[in-house]
Amino acid sequence: MLLDLTGGVALLLWGMHMVHSGILRAFGADLRRFLGAALGNRFSAFAIGIGVTAVLQSSTATGLLVTSFTAGGMLALVPALAVMLGANVGTTLVVQVLSFDISAAAPVLLILGVIAFRRGARTRTRDLGRVAIGLGLMLLALHILLGSLAPAENAPEVRGLLQAVTTQPLLNVLIGALLAWAAHSSIAVVVMVMSLAYSNFLAPAAVLALVLGANLGSAVNPVLEGGSGANPASRRLPIGNLAIRIVGCLLVLPFLAPIAGLLQALEPSPARQAADFHSLFNLALAALFILPLDGVAWLLERLLPERKEAADHARPLYLDRAALDTPSVALTCAAREVLHIGDIVEAMLRQSMTALITDDRKLVSEIEHMDDDVDKLDEAIKLYVTEITRNSLEPRDAHRAMEIISFSINLEHIGDIIDKNLMELASKKIKGRLKFSPEGTAELRAFHQRVVDGLKLALGVFMSGDVKIARQLILEKVPVREAERAAAESHLARLREGRPESIETSSLHLDVLRDLKRVHAHICSAAYPVLEAAGELQPSRLKERRIRRLRAAAAADEAPPAAGAPPQPG
Repeated sequence: MLLDLTGGVALLLWGMHMVHSGILRAFGADLRRFLGAALGNRFSAFAIGIGVTAVLQSSTATGLLVTSFTAGGMLALVPALAVMLGANVGTTLVVQVLSFDISAAAPVLLILGVIAFRRGARTRTRDLGRVAIGLGLMLLALHILLGSLAPAENAPEVRGLLQAVTTQPLLNVLIGALLAWAAHSSIAVVVMVMSLAYSNFLAPAAVLALVLGANLGSAVNPVLEGGSGANPASRRLPIGNLAIRIVGCLLVLPFLAPIAGLLQALEPSPARQAADFHSLFNLALAALFILPLDGVAWLLERLLPERKEAADHARPLYLDRAALDTPSVALTCAAREVLHIGDIVEAMLRQSMTALITDDRKLVSEIEHMDDDVDKLDEAIKLYVTEITRNSLEPRDAHRAMEIISFSINLEHIGDIIDKNLMELASKKIKGRLKFSPEGTAELRAFHQRVVDGLKLALGVFMSGDVKIARQLILEKVPVREAERAAAESHLARLREGRPESIETSSLHLDVLRDLKRVHAHICSAAYPVLEAAGELQPSRLKERRIRRLRAAAAADEAPPAAGAPPQPG
């Protein structure tokens, strides 16, 4: 019986995981944008928490999304706590549905899910098929739980064991909390308790105490996973959610017996009593704390103040490890981190010309340090995306992962060109006390501005995937090449005139033009994946000719010799 019971709970957890992952794969980015835009006040945040959690079937998943907003400073603590109150209510909606006997829908959901998953032409259709399979497995798990307990109803040893274990309300709460912590889900524990109650293995008060513990245990994991070394301010939301649950448990625990009697009078089904108590408890917590959330937030901010840390520009800002289980969300985090690198590289590129023109030694040193930050961030992004790709990805996500790594590498190469080449030229110019001619300075500034504008276009292409902007970026290669040639010819004309500044800085001037052109070549790399996906990239004509020659040579080697022709040497 215990083995069947454990297997049923495991199947329930796996079904919930499939629903959760399917929804996030299909609508993860949309959910994240919706959450970020719609969390205006505590009441709308509470409603959003209910809806999102009912869809994801996991208050933990909702909490992870909201925690990332709070830690990033995009969401205040009060609406974040309101979302968690709504998320706790949202889990009760799932339990309410499962409390009714709808197991007959399991085979229908499984069949439809498998058809959609195997035959779906679109990625989102397959993701929704995964959701249907998960729902079917959850209903099947509930049927297994009830079926596995049925033979043991008349076993006095089992009944005696469970009654002995569940005689103390406080012990029941701790057992329920431990089970929910181990399962990472209050829904699974409440469903299991409902099954035990349905088979009359537990007294009504013990059922309510276990449900109370399940509510408490599901709030423990986010606190423990926050890590003791993290910034205390980032742990305000999970600790606040746990504190609210603890207060609710302490207030309700002394009155479990009269509450159980009242529920028995209103609802004869023991399983429905557990589901109703689960809903009433979370609704009561929301009603009790929705208005005093300002005071709760103030207390949390006092107890967990923001830790003042030295600015570390090489520390990733958006690589949220909690999002690794959700590829679409994790890839969005990685893309935001690439934009972080893009901001640093753009600053390096802008300041490089200032360092070259003004002979600012301090600025040269700062740019060199910025390149070190770029190198570290690029390495962090590659490791993060590699972890995402360890799981099976949809073709769309796999393509995006390669785009992110490719563009990050190209940005890192741009940083190296600025650091190792342009700044070396700046140092040489400073040591030699050299000066560009006024005309040469103007030409370098104009060409440099073209390259900076190209980088801004590339960052836009990377985030939007807009084919029109990508085409514009590629078409800019020809004017840039012509501008570089024109600037070089203009410089050579000044050399022929015998201009002293041009003669002294000739190699520097031409090298700066060459390096800026190399930077622009790396910038244009952002457009190729977008144009390739749109079918606008033509294969190289040189490559086609080479392939045709190889095929012709192979055909000639395989052709039989003509009559009377001498044999060819092997």
